[in-house]
Amino acid sequence: MTHPIQLGGIHHAAYRCRDARETVEWYERMLGMTYTTAFAEDHVPSTGEYDPYMHVFLDAGNGNVLAFFELPQQPEMGRDPNTPAWVQHLAFRVADEAALLAAKAHLEANGVDVLGPTWHGVFRSIYFFDPNGHRVELATDIGTEAQYAELRRVAPLMLAEWSETKQAPRHADWLHRQPGDEG
Repeated sequence: MTHPIQLGGIHHAAYRCRDARETVEWYERMLGMTYTTAFAEDHVPSTGEYDPYMHVFLDAGNGNVLAFFELPQQPEMGRDPNTPAWVQHLAFRVADEAALLAAKAHLEANGVDVLGPTWHGVFRSIYFFDPNGHRVELATDIGTEAQYAELRRVAPLMLAEWSETKQAPRHADWLHRQPGDEG
């Protein structure tokens, strides 16, 4: 049976920012995104409540859009103090490992602290923060079709085991071995 909702992808993902202009300029300069659209209202269209905002949209490539809201009437933005900073992040794909290393060099040359590259078995990535404190990841896939097929196969097993034990299942231990590791 076909599901009653047929998604066509993500229209946009929206986050809060401290300053719309600074955010747009940073994403253009650091990640090469194109600023495409802005909406500014005094009243929220969905609720009608008074809450002036600027909503900006950036093209992240391949039909993916990242958006931000600047909300000057709201208390200063913060983050969930019970969620580690590494958990909530925006991850963008780059073409290959050379592009990942070039991105790292570009970011560091512009004063951005970068962590990585980090090995994830079937992808490698770097991490850094935008001017709003949002963690950003650039990642490149390095796995084989067989590896991705195996991950799809064990995903339900891993979820079931995690749901029962709340401990990391070992169904994909091979992900943690880098080329040349013993074992």
